[in-house]
Amino acid sequence: EISQPKLSSGHLWFSLKDNASQLPCVMFRRDLSRLKFQLEHGMEVVVTGRLTVYAAYGRYQMVVESAEPRGQGALQAAYEQLKSKLQREGLFEQSRKRALPALPGRVAVVTSATGAVIRDIINVSTRRFPQAQILVIPARVQGPDSAGSILEGIKKASMGAQKLGLSALIVGRGGGSLEDLWGFNDERVARAIVECPIPVVSAVGHETDFTISDFVSDLRAPTPSSAIELAVPQKKNLKYPLDQKQEQLNRTIH
Repeated sequence: EISQPKLSSGHLWFSLKDNASQLPCVMFRRDLSRLKFQLEHGMEVVVTGRLTVYAAYGRYQMVVESAEPRGQGALQAAYEQLKSKLQREGLFEQSRKRALPALPGRVAVVTSATGAVIRDIINVSTRRFPQAQILVIPARVQGPDSAGSILEGIKKASMGAQKLGLSALIVGRGGGSLEDLWGFNDERVARAIVECPIPVVSAVGHETDFTISDFVSDLRAPTPSSAIELAVPQKKNLKYPLDQKQEQLNRTIH
């Protein structure tokens, strides 16, 4: 169990303890930067490293080179930590979330420019409301640099929202493993969604997949196709009441 972790000059000092004993430990900056989660007081872990003698105090210490949360993976631990942090800040509160406009302007989509997701979105949009315009902002949605690419796409939409006449932003990709979807669990991406000046719809993975982006966005769609259905209404549903009004007006004039 981790006890009393203290960060100093980029290195983390802590103790590993059980019911009977404890062992002083240090994790140096290089190894610490590779962790996908934070070592916290009370967390049960399995660590690997080497035993050394700390000459200044004449005592054994362990130089920890890697760590895994006991009973769960590092990615899952990082996900739960960030989720709890942002929830405490109130970023999941329904009261701060915005509604989508009744009539669509131009809808921006941050996703892969070559995947099935954007093709589905364009097909659904064309069928529902042919006049709606879709602005594709290409991003890498998988891999180690995906978070940075998604972040850049959201920032482009935010900065150009007024000039480009954007009414909503969809951020999404198809399904995958926790590792595949990890770009949407990045804290920078989450905060960029919160700061976006237009409503954001998160549409990541399948219906059973949940990412941090889903919790901070204004609206969560179970799939990318359903995201565009939320952002773009059926034209015929708008036209029908207008046709009725026109018929009533014609009868009144007659």
